[in-house]
Amino acid sequence: MNAVIDAGNTRAKAGIFSGRELKEKFAFDSIDQLKDFLTKNTFDNVLISSVGISAIELAESANVIDMSITLSHVLPLPIKILYATPHTLGVDRIAAACGAIELFPEQNTLVIDAGTCINYEFVDAQSNYHGGAISPGIEMRFKAMNTFTARLPLVSLNKEVDLIGNSTESCIQSGVMNGVLGEIDGMIQRYKEKYPELNVVLCGGDAPLFENRLKPTIFAAPDLVLMGLNRILRYNAS
Repeated sequence: MNAVIDAGNTRAKAGIFSGRELKEKFAFDSIDQLKDFLTKNTFDNVLISSVGISAIELAESANVIDMSITLSHVLPLPIKILYATPHTLGVDRIAAACGAIELFPEQNTLVIDAGTCINYEFVDAQSNYHGGAISPGIEMRFKAMNTFTARLPLVSLNKEVDLIGNSTESCIQSGVMNGVLGEIDGMIQRYKEKYPELNVVLCGGDAPLFENRLKPTIFAAPDLVLMGLNRILRYNAS
């Protein structure tokens, strides 16, 4: 069995794979829990992707038989990176792009990863990763309005939001949620104008808030990043 680790800004997850099949997945409340998981279980190969704590530190905790590797832009990848500054490219974005070719090989695919930030990743039919866009996520938008104004309160998420708010709180909720919906819809439309044959994949912790509200047809893939990490691991272990 192989293990892949996705340690993001706010969440840490692990996926256990047999070949291409995701057999089991785990979520962790702390890095200590993740390290304990890596120490107490034995895997054939492990790939660590981390945007917070050192991936090398996590890899040193792993109990592996064959190979423990950390994800970076210099690792051999199943995609060609055309990004102008690959050394600045987040490993979570690389993983999402590799998940795109796992789901839709040799097809134009736009991945929308709705998490701490909303990342847009475009991979073309020749497995070239071009980049995309980064915008603030939902929680970040709520916090920004509270932080950079004198009187706007810090508002929490409400899944059922009207278009027209009738209080300061509901106006903020409407602005954030409907604003994000409008942004995502608009991005998809602009990509489809340029690439009419386009797959759109939605993932990330906030993806369930949008998957049934977006106008264009999308494919929800909550495990896309884990799938992409496994694709990279298989590519390097073969």
